[in-house]
Amino acid sequence: MDDRQQQLEAWLASTLQQTEFTLTTASADASFRRYFRVHLTSPYLGRNSLIAMDAPPPQEDCTPFVNVAGLLLATGLNVPNVLAQDLTQGFLLLSDLGDDTYLTKLDAQTAPKLYQDATNALIKMQLASQPQMLPAYDEALLTREMQLFPEWYVAKHLSTSLNSDQQAVLNNTFKVLNENILAQAQVYVHRDYHSRNLMITKENNPGVLDFQDAVYGAITYDLVSLLKDAYISWDEEQIIDWAVRYWQPAKKAGLPVPDDFSEFYRDFEWMGVQRHIKVLGIFARLSHRDGKDAYLKDMPIVMAHLRKVCERYVELRPMLRLLNQLENVQAKEGFTF
Repeated sequence: MDDRQQQLEAWLASTLQQTEFTLTTASADASFRRYFRVHLTSPYLGRNSLIAMDAPPPQEDCTPFVNVAGLLLATGLNVPNVLAQDLTQGFLLLSDLGDDTYLTKLDAQTAPKLYQDATNALIKMQLASQPQMLPAYDEALLTREMQLFPEWYVAKHLSTSLNSDQQAVLNNTFKVLNENILAQAQVYVHRDYHSRNLMITKENNPGVLDFQDAVYGAITYDLVSLLKDAYISWDEEQIIDWAVRYWQPAKKAGLPVPDDFSEFYRDFEWMGVQRHIKVLGIFARLSHRDGKDAYLKDMPIVMAHLRKVCERYVELRPMLRLLNQLENVQAKEGFTF
């Protein structure tokens, strides 16, 4: 047992008022946070198990998690209740949403219902959106995220550097993407709304985790995180069908989505390109800086998503040529629209 876990156990012993408990590892995410399941010998606040978050203060700040949890709880989303907190030490005690992530249960049979629940929850959250409640997903942040690609994927993962022409292509791609994204309607954005952060729950499915980086940004962002996930892939016909099943009720509910689905789907795809570029950079950083090599196996799905969209739209074709140059891939002939 490390020092942090000993400190956490001491804090829990005091917080739980001597209720006996044991700890098991619940999960570790891509940050410095760790989660432990607290197994109780007798119920505490009517619960037999809880979740303890360990977020070391030098690297992590629990305050956004606590604030966003309150905001999302008020929208009706099924997020953990913060039952106790020590922000100085970086400890939180949370309600337990169970073990079953979407990723562990998704297949052709379960997916329609699970994605329907997830898009319904997304619409609920977006309808509650108010400006100034969350940080803006502005041009500076969008660009900073995309810069992870040249910094970590190109320089560290591929061990190469961009020449001036390639850098110009990348800069122009970022500019074109930002113009589209910033013109989209702005709502609450979870920012990691995907199969590893959605839990299957008996009531008010799904349980929603890992929302501390939420922002106020483009309406398509969370849907593309969900349907063009880095950890599971679907045929495009299926993705389009699920996107329609979000877009129709979203429009009916009064959310500011385009009236024309093809326009909405283009926005959705271009938002996805920004995310895919960022995620390739993040996965490379997790491997080369943090020693978390497991994320490398998820890169091919992300790259396939990125290539497909860049191939389709003429404005993004230079980015596809750049990817071909970086990866020594022969260009294919195709159609654009």
